[in-house]
Amino acid sequence: FWEDKWSQHQQTLAERYPRLYQISSQQNQTINKLGHHKDSGWEWQFTWRRSMFDNEIEAAINFLRDIEDMIIQQHGSDEWVWLGDQSGNYSTCSAYKLIWEATATGQQEEWCMELWKIKIPSKIPVFAWRLLKDRLPTKRNLHWRQLQIQDIKIQPIWWESISWLNIKSAFPLRPVQHFLQHISIQIKGVRGKRWRYWWLAVTWAIWKFRNRMLFSNAEFDINRLFDEAIFLTWTWL
Repeated sequence: FWEDKWSQHQQTLAERYPRLYQISSQQNQTINKLGHHKDSGWEWQFTWRRSMFDNEIEAAINFLRDIEDMIIQQHGSDEWVWLGDQSGNYSTCSAYKLIWEATATGQQEEWCMELWKIKIPSKIPVFAWRLLKDRLPTKRNLHWRQLQIQDIKIQPIWWESISWLNIKSAFPLRPVQHFLQHISIQIKGVRGKRWRYWWLAVTWAIWKFRNRMLFSNAEFDINRLFDEAIFLTWTWL
């Protein structure tokens, strides 16, 4: 009764009413031991170690209000309810979804903090924020609107970049994980600062190049894209 979360609140009754819990003589009892069914319904029967003080009366009134509308089944058995799904039934899918949402929230806080620490022209972090939040008209988002654009083979750019550090790694598909992977590489001093700038410079250069190809019929030139990213990085240092 006191130590399980069975009421409509997210706390146990012991946590919600600690003073009453301390003076209860039924601390370790289950619900069916704290009352019984009558013709009029369920009737609670509480016993206390002592009489209540005046400053405990208000808590006792709120306590009784909390439990008075609880429906205590006479013939039904107790059962676990999984709060991660509306059906109340546990499934691996619902558990995975809960874990993923919690992880994504933590990652979002991490990448947001890291992104806004970088001191460069504000339009670049804003662009990156929109990219990481999936708020840009990317190929996938345009595909949902039945718009098709030409593919740009950009993975060699990241392969070349990572080779500068003599590191071999698989690249995540989602931009958030890609950004976090990139900034998690431990590089000290000025090189570390440049490395963070480099991710933003490359993504910005890719975005600008993609728009020129889409709206001005420009040809994709990976060498020129590299040059633009390098130039941007040096202008920010």
